[in-house]
Amino acid sequence: MRKPFTRENLAARQRRDAMARPRPTVRDLQADGRFEVAESCVPRAAAGERDVTLVLARPAGIAGPLPLLYYLHGGGMIMGNAWSVLPRLLREWALPLGLAVVSVEYPLAPRARYPQPLEACYAGLAYVAEQAAGLGIDADRVVVGGKSAGGGLAAALALLGRDRGGPVPIGQLLLSPMLDDRADSYSSRQMAGVDTWDRTSNATAWQAVLGDRYGTADVPPYAAPARATDLSGLPPAYIEVGSAETFRDECVAYADAIWRAGGQAELHVRTGACHGFDTFAPGATVSRDAHHARSRWLRRVLGRPEGDDGPAGHTCSHK
Repeated sequence: MRKPFTRENLAARQRRDAMARPRPTVRDLQADGRFEVAESCVPRAAAGERDVTLVLARPAGIAGPLPLLYYLHGGGMIMGNAWSVLPRLLREWALPLGLAVVSVEYPLAPRARYPQPLEACYAGLAYVAEQAAGLGIDADRVVVGGKSAGGGLAAALALLGRDRGGPVPIGQLLLSPMLDDRADSYSSRQMAGVDTWDRTSNATAWQAVLGDRYGTADVPPYAAPARATDLSGLPPAYIEVGSAETFRDECVAYADAIWRAGGQAELHVRTGACHGFDTFAPGATVSRDAHHARSRWLRRVLGRPEGDDGPAGHTCSHK
């Protein structure tokens, strides 16, 4: 296990991550002409709000509007950037599925507390929906997705779009999503000191995001989607989590709450997998199975022809 994040080491860990994490340039991402890549700045109207940078990418030479994966990177809302996740997204989904990807550079905590990261993501989604024709995007086929903190933000975007009457995606791809600030599940206690993202790191990140709200009843569902009491009317969800990770029980509970509300959720619990398993061991069987299952779900929700996406893996699903 990696050393956990604490309030005392957070600033130093953030500086180290910012220096070490890859940040490919637009030219790097273009991959010798295989992809069209551009950065776009979304202006914010409210005083004091920073503009939002979006990185837009698509396979080169494909005419017509493409379906879109609007992706939010992981990192506990305290680390990460929009560029580092793109090479894998382009290789694994944009090319084989013929879709566009937008990766969002949202502000990080604790410099930006809730609701700033979420509102930045929402502003970017609204911009993409409004400018879809000019961006070559099919506004009727947008999936929001992300891993870890990004998965939690994607779930929150689905809730926010429903309640504001704003852009409504056709699906939400939630990979080990960070959903619950309360950390009162059995898996949170069971994996304390064991998982790659454990109870201590999780608490540190939530404290950074919520500030004085942390540990109180004054945490809205848009900050921590597991607190939502109404999960009706949401787009179909793909929810994946490892059986040996901190977020296991909150993810299973979230899928169950969607089902109880009459919605669609496809739940995959990966046997023996820790948080970030496919990043640490991309060639492992469990990682390959996870990729195939995610790709099959994306094909279905986007109406893409079925391809050979390999074995189903170990899943627990309900539709």
